[in-house]
Amino acid sequence: MDQSRKWWILSVTSLGSLLSALNFSTLIIALPDLLKGLQASLLQAMWVMLSYMVAQTVMVLMAGSLADRFGRKRLYIAGMLMFTVVSLVAGFADNAPVLIIFRILQGVGGAMVMANSTAIVADAFKKEELGRALGINIMVVAVGQIIGPVLGGWLTTAYGWEWTFWFNVPFGVLGVVWGIKTMGLKDEKIAPPKSGGLDRGGIVTYVISITGLLIALTWGPIESWSSPVVWICGLLFVALFPVFLRCEKRHPNALLHLPLFLNRTFTFGIISATLNAIARMGIMFMLIFYFQGALEKDALVAGIMTIPLAAGMLVVSPLAGSLGDKYGETAPATVGLFLNIFGMAGLALDTGLSTPFWHLAVYMTIISIGSGLFNSPNSSSIMNAAGAQYRGEASGIRSLTTNMGMMLSIAFSMPIVTHSIPHEAMLAIFSGTQVGMNGNESALAGFITGLHAVFWFMAGLMALATVLSYLRANKRPQALGTSMHHK
Repeated sequence: MDQSRKWWILSVTSLGSLLSALNFSTLIIALPDLLKGLQASLLQAMWVMLSYMVAQTVMVLMAGSLADRFGRKRLYIAGMLMFTVVSLVAGFADNAPVLIIFRILQGVGGAMVMANSTAIVADAFKKEELGRALGINIMVVAVGQIIGPVLGGWLTTAYGWEWTFWFNVPFGVLGVVWGIKTMGLKDEKIAPPKSGGLDRGGIVTYVISITGLLIALTWGPIESWSSPVVWICGLLFVALFPVFLRCEKRHPNALLHLPLFLNRTFTFGIISATLNAIARMGIMFMLIFYFQGALEKDALVAGIMTIPLAAGMLVVSPLAGSLGDKYGETAPATVGLFLNIFGMAGLALDTGLSTPFWHLAVYMTIISIGSGLFNSPNSSSIMNAAGAQYRGEASGIRSLTTNMGMMLSIAFSMPIVTHSIPHEAMLAIFSGTQVGMNGNESALAGFITGLHAVFWFMAGLMALATVLSYLRANKRPQALGTSMHHK
C-alpha cells in the first residue's frame, strides 16, 4: 500500500470514531428537552440513551466476525450509511417508543462501523506503526468527548433536541462518500467460505443471552433489581450463555473464535480494557451526578466541567502509540493504568462540597493522561496478538467488552448512589430534570460518602488492571500465535 493511502484510510475511520463519540455525549445533554418534547417517562428517556449502546454491544461481535468473511470495508461503509439514514429519520420521531426503535437501528449501524474501524487500520498499517495510528483514532474520540456536551447543549438550546440527531447527517454522508473514494468496496483479504455454513445456533444464543444480560444490567438500577424483567433477562443469560460457548467450541465456522483467548497477551489486554472502561465511565457518571446534584450546576456546565477527563487523552494518545511501537506495548499501557489509580484515589480523598474545582481538574487530567497512555498501546497489543486472520473478530471483541464495561459501570454506580438519596431524585438529577438536592443535608452527606466509595472501588479495579496488563507480556508469543492461527 502506498504511504499516503493508509493515512487517508485512517482519516475515514477517525471520522467514524468522532461520530460515535459525539453521538453519545451530545444526547446526554439533550435528555431534559427530549423528555418534555416527546412527553416521555424517565425510563423511556433513559432507554433512548441506553438502547443505542445495548444494540451496539450485542451486534459488534457479529459485525466483526461477518466482516472477516464478507469484507471489512463493505460492512464499515454499509454501517455508516445505515447510521446516517437512521439519524435523519430519528429526528422526526414523535414519541419515545418509536425513537427507541430508531436508536436500536442506529446502534446496529454504529456496531458495523466500530467493529471494523480498528481492523481496517490494522490492515493498512505495518505492525511497528499501528500504535501511532490507533493513537490518532483515540485522540479523535477524545475530541468528540470534549466537544460533545458543549455541542449538544448549544444545539438543544438553539434549535431543539432533534438536531442532536440531524447534525450527524452531513458528517455521515461525507463519511460514506469519503470511505468509498478512499478505501473502495473491494477488500484485499476476505476469508474463503468455510464448510459447515453459518453458525446459526451461536448467533441465536449469543443475541438472546447478551441482550438479556444488558437489559438486566440497565433495567435494575433504573427501575428495580427485584423487577420480573431483571430476573427473566438474567435467567436467559445464565441459561443460554453456556449453550453459546458450547456451540462455539463445536462449530467449524464459529462466531467467536475461542482459541484467541489461549493467547495471554490477547486475553489480559481485553480484561484490562474492560476494567478501564468500567472505571472511566463510572468516574464520568459519578462526576456528572456530583456537578449537577451536589453542586447544582446545569447540564451544559456539568458537561464542560468534565472536559479534563478527555483533555489528557487528546495530547497523550498519539505519543503513547508511538512509544508502544518503539519500546513495546506493555510498558506504556501498564504505566497508564498505574496513573489512573492515583487520579481515582485523589478524587476519593478530596471530593467534597467545598473542594476547589482545580483540585478535581488535576485528578481528572491524571486519569485522562493515564487513559491516553493505556488505550492505543493496549489496542495495538490486542490486534497484533490476534494476527491478520482474526483482526475483525478481535476488534469486535474489544468493542464488545469495552461497551459491556461502560454498562457495568452504571450497574455498579447506581446502587451506591441510591442508598444515599431517594431513587426518583437520583434519576431526575441524572436526566437533568432536577438540579440540586433541595437543601437535603443528610442526602448530600450520604451522596458524598457514596461517591467516595465508588471512587475507591474504581481505584481498586485499576490496581487489578495494572497487574494484569504487566503480566500480559508473553514469553512465547510467536508459538502461541502460530498454533492459534493454524488451529
